[in-house]
Amino acid sequence: MRIVSVNTGLPREITWHGTIVTTGIYKEPVEGRVALRKLNLDGDRQADLTVHGGEFKAVYCYPLLHYDFWKTQLPGKDLPLAIFGENFTTDGPLENSVHLGDQFSVGSAHVVVTQPRLPCYKLGIRFQADDMVKRFLASARTGFYLAVTREGEVGAGDEMKLLSRDPNAVPVSEITRLYIVKGFSTADGTLIRKALQVEALPESWKQYFRERLAKTSSSSEETHRAS
Repeated sequence: MRIVSVNTGLPREITWHGTIVTTGIYKEPVEGRVALRKLNLDGDRQADLTVHGGEFKAVYCYPLLHYDFWKTQLPGKDLPLAIFGENFTTDGPLENSVHLGDQFSVGSAHVVVTQPRLPCYKLGIRFQADDMVKRFLASARTGFYLAVTREGEVGAGDEMKLLSRDPNAVPVSEITRLYIVKGFSTADGTLIRKALQVEALPESWKQYFRERLAKTSSSSEETHRAS
C-alpha cells in the first residue's frame, strides 16, 4: 500500500441550512514530509473531539480506487483528493483486505488499523448533499482509521509496509457489515468474538458488539422457550 497524498486541514466555520457549523473535514494535500504524532498530523485538527480524532482515530485513510466509484455515482461532481476528509489517500488494498490490528510502517512511523469510518452529517456538508452520509455507509467504501504506535514523519509516495497481523484479524469490511446488519447469524457471532480479541479495536466498538450479541442471545432463548 502506498500513500498517494497526505492531507491536512484546520477547523473552519461553514453555514449549513442556516446554522454555523465548525468542521475539520476540509483538508488539502500538502507537500514534503509531515510529522505524524499520537493524535494527528502536524497541521491537522478536528473540530468535535467527542466523535472525531483521538488516539484511535489519529489518521483516516481512504483508498484512491473508491474515487472511480464515486465519479460514476456523482456525475459532474468535482472530486479533488481529500474530499472525503481523509489524511492519507492510499493506493493499494481495500477494506476487504485490510484487517483490524494490521500494523504498518510508513515513513519513519508505525501505525495500526483500528476501525472503519462511520460518517457523520459533516460529510454531507462537504458534498453539499444531505443524503451523502447514507450513500457513503451503504456503499461499504468507508476507509479506515489508524492509531500511531511510533511517531515519525510521512509523505506522499511512502510505502505502507505490513509488519504484522493480529491472529484474530477481521477485515475492516466485515466490521462495517456487522455494524449495519440487523441480525447476526452463527457465523457472524463467531466473527464478532474474534474481533473482540483484537486489542486495536476501541472499547466503544467492543461494547457495541457485546450488547448486540447479548440481545441476540436473549432473543434466541425466548424463541427457543416459545417453541
